[in-house]
Amino acid sequence: MATPHVQPIIIKRKKAGHGGHHGGAWKVAYADFVTAMMALFIVLWLLSSSADTKKAVSGYFRDPTGAGKEVGSGQAGSGEQLSMAREEMEQLKDKIEAAFRKVPEFQEAMKDKVHMIVTGEGLRIEFTETEKGLFFLSGSHDPTVGGKELLTSLAVEVSKIPNQLLIEGHTDSRPFSGGKGYSNWELSADRANAARRLMEEAGLPAHKVTQVRGFADQLLREQKDSAAPSNRRISVVIQYLKNAQVEASASVAPATENKVAEKPKATH
Repeated sequence: MATPHVQPIIIKRKKAGHGGHHGGAWKVAYADFVTAMMALFIVLWLLSSSADTKKAVSGYFRDPTGAGKEVGSGQAGSGEQLSMAREEMEQLKDKIEAAFRKVPEFQEAMKDKVHMIVTGEGLRIEFTETEKGLFFLSGSHDPTVGGKELLTSLAVEVSKIPNQLLIEGHTDSRPFSGGKGYSNWELSADRANAARRLMEEAGLPAHKVTQVRGFADQLLREQKDSAAPSNRRISVVIQYLKNAQVEASASVAPATENKVAEKPKATH
């Protein structure tokens, strides 16, 4: 008798999980697609925007934490206000340079040691020292005669505008040799404070100075030569006007002009 044929039993096992189009890889691709489309729309928007808007956007990426935040948030577009502020700072720079040229020692020895540049903070004016001491006596916070004259001239010009300012003191990396616990920290802060006192004595309103900073050798001007004399310097930063200050300045300007116009003539 023949043995009957037995059909083999086949067991199919399915792997756990999802594959193919049931996986999550498509979500990543879709997110990339959406991001690319958003970037395209932004570029197209910028290409069709006004010049002021383009300036505002480019200014933000050049200086995201600087003047763009304070000056560039007005109604007419931040690019326009930031541009105007920089133009005003350039004009102020020219006025201060003209005032400095009236100081004899400036033309003789100090001209190349005064550096002015418009930055994201405002107009930065740096008085860099020589080995012997040009603006301050060597190893001291006492200003020289020429240093006093320049700071006095600066105080007169800054007193004419509503802008506030901050004053910084810097040193080189050589340890201060005065001893008794007095270091470059104290020297840098004392020189900045001495500049503040001198400018206030020359007529600068005290409320205009918002900060007095002493940095010692932490922000070197000459990175490759930490002992260079030019690292010893005083920096005066005339800051951009904030929105509230701009509005206040504009509101009092007509009254000030009237007062000047109505000033009585002097009698002889």
